[in-house]
Amino acid sequence: MHDASHRDTHFTLMSTLIVAVLSFVGFIVAYNTYGRWLSHRLFELDDNNEPPSKQLQDDVDFCPTDRQVVFGHHFTSIAGTGPIVGPAIAVFWGWLPALLWVVFGSIFVGAVHDLGALIISLRNRGQTVGEIAGRMINKRAKFLFLIVLAAALMVVLAIFGLVVAVIFAEYPQTVLPVWISMPIAIALGIYARRKDAHLLVPSLVALVIVYASILVGVYYLPIDLAAILPSILGADLASSDYLSPLMIWTVILLIYCFVASVLPVWLLLQPRDYVNSHQLIVALVLLFIGLLVASATGAADLAKSTPAVATEMPAGAPPIFPFLFITIACGACSGFHCLVSSGTSSKQVEKETDAQYIGYGAMLLEGGLAVIVILACCAGVGMGIFEGSKTADGSYVYTAMTDAEGVPLTGQAAWETRYAISKNWSDFKLPNLVAAFVEGGANFLTSLGIPLEIGISIIAVLVANFAATTLDTATRLQRYVLQELFVSTPVTKPLAGKYAATAVAVLSALAIAVFADKVPGKGGTLLWPLFGAMNQLLAGLAMMVTAFYLWRRSKPIWFVTIPMIAMLILPALAMYYNIFSESGYWAKQQWLLLVLGFGVLVLQAWMLFEAIVMWPRVKGVLEEALPPLPEKKPTVAADNLQ
Repeated sequence: MHDASHRDTHFTLMSTLIVAVLSFVGFIVAYNTYGRWLSHRLFELDDNNEPPSKQLQDDVDFCPTDRQVVFGHHFTSIAGTGPIVGPAIAVFWGWLPALLWVVFGSIFVGAVHDLGALIISLRNRGQTVGEIAGRMINKRAKFLFLIVLAAALMVVLAIFGLVVAVIFAEYPQTVLPVWISMPIAIALGIYARRKDAHLLVPSLVALVIVYASILVGVYYLPIDLAAILPSILGADLASSDYLSPLMIWTVILLIYCFVASVLPVWLLLQPRDYVNSHQLIVALVLLFIGLLVASATGAADLAKSTPAVATEMPAGAPPIFPFLFITIACGACSGFHCLVSSGTSSKQVEKETDAQYIGYGAMLLEGGLAVIVILACCAGVGMGIFEGSKTADGSYVYTAMTDAEGVPLTGQAAWETRYAISKNWSDFKLPNLVAAFVEGGANFLTSLGIPLEIGISIIAVLVANFAATTLDTATRLQRYVLQELFVSTPVTKPLAGKYAATAVAVLSALAIAVFADKVPGKGGTLLWPLFGAMNQLLAGLAMMVTAFYLWRRSKPIWFVTIPMIAMLILPALAMYYNIFSESGYWAKQQWLLLVLGFGVLVLQAWMLFEAIVMWPRVKGVLEEALPPLPEKKPTVAADNLQ
């Protein structure tokens, strides 16, 4: 009996590590089996096919680039805060359902979606999936798809802008490290361009500078607008919602997005994302080792911190089906990824066989990040939760939250405090959910001897950098989509230029942030319920385009149609519930959400109708060919970013 009890206790203590190891082993096996089959047997990747980066090379948007750099851009763009916020919310249903959807969803749904979108764009001169839909299905499908893309990106810009602004407001010590990354990235881009140099060593040096700036931000220069603004504006002006830290950071971020999204990709986007990818790899390694140590010592105990499947739900919480599959979007499957794959990444891929590494591999790594987030938000939070405060000398310190007797909260008591399961679903606030991952991840790092203040800042900077990356990539993508829409009619054609379309993208996001909610700056919060459902519907529509591409070539389609059907039905059910349930948009008279949600359902139904009508007619019939490429002009010796 004693031995059995000892074995059970040992398994319980090691459960966190076992879950992490098995998940990552599953991803590695999937990449080398299923991913290889899709890439080489089904899509038949071939380096003899000239990629768009060389067909249309302009060194602004189309730029042939080493696969490590493209992987860095692609991964940091698709990751953002999606695989962080989604799992951080979903674990209130229990860690097991969230984990299973992340692992199997990444392998069989998300990575298939991303790879298909990337390959189809590579073979259609870097066109977006929306534009390709016009040739695979029909012209009406293209127009409908572009409208859905524009609506989804509008929501993404509003939400991710809010996420970064929240992090800056909640963790002022992250402001310096995040912003210092931008000029460093520009310097790297110029250096690599002029010297025709590889970015690996310079990016590692840049990473050291970023981590050094974290120390400065924590101990010497936390930039807290809540403390700075009253001395600049006066107490009366500083108390205005229109001049709140959240609102000011939102405006600054959107100005940055305008500038960043019109710059050549080699100048900021590629080097910044490359550095950020190394930042993530370092953070993941530290988190994994910290998780190992914390699990082996019993400090992190998944079984004692969070129920595997929750039985107690907050009042007003949505049902696990279908909302689990909508809440965890980017960590398992995300329609936004088809925009990155076909919008920016396909224009940089140097050779076609890089697609498996970039398209399939990056999604699996994002699934790995989501696994770490689940464990941090459960076992990590169970190690203790904290409150931050600024000291007289300007540094930031964190003190443990305690119970009535002054004992630090740990285990399920800590998790329940952070997740407030005894309260109402409406009490689940974005800052609290971001804090769950930041604190849980920092707890893992403390197992390695890293001070808590530094650990919290490392994780918070990671989240902010990823969100900022997604934010300006989404702005660039929105510009592409709007240009495709605006150029189709004489009335809107004047807005189809690079700068005009970018201005429309940024100003529409700002309008949502300011006017969509009663509190200026929090408009993205109002749209959050729409994000998951719109995102997954977009994924389903993108996989439908992939299915048409294969169907026209008489290729097998089962591997894409099964997840496609799931990603069309599940988000439609969730959207219907959001609109018509007792606590839905109609009952609460949330007219903006109702109009957007119902409009997306109508567009989806219309596009499905167009697809069903065309489906029996196109098997084995290739789509209309693209017009001939313009004759290439002689170029000076290549000095591409490597």
